[in-house]
Amino acid sequence: MTLHRLNPAGLSPPTGFSHAVTATGSRLVLLAGQTALDADGAIVPGGLPEQFEKALSNLLAALRAAGGEPADLARVTVYATDVGAYRAHARELGAVWRRLAGRDYPAMAVIGTTRLWDEQALVELDGVAVLP
Repeated sequence: MTLHRLNPAGLSPPTGFSHAVTATGSRLVLLAGQTALDADGAIVPGGLPEQFEKALSNLLAALRAAGGEPADLARVTVYATDVGAYRAHARELGAVWRRLAGRDYPAMAVIGTTRLWDEQALVELDGVAVLP
């Protein structure tokens, strides 16, 4: 399996994402949206950074169950109920990402939404991975 991250010189330098990712491999893993639900189905206490950490942990747990690792992520979409708060916490959220998923950044987007399935959820992540 090969993921090749592309960041063309003519685009703004990426911070915490890749502009494009090409993927070759034999298994495509589609990861469902994950919020900050704990094993009992309750949203973890705390604010956006705590919820982001749990949602990312949940996404990575699903990926590992499929036989993948964070470096196999080709695409991640983040849905945030408050994009301003997401931007305000960007440095902290980036540190969480690097600690849990490393520095092999997938293609990413952050999309603002008024509400998520779990009413108390502030953030949800879904993704696509390519495995060997």
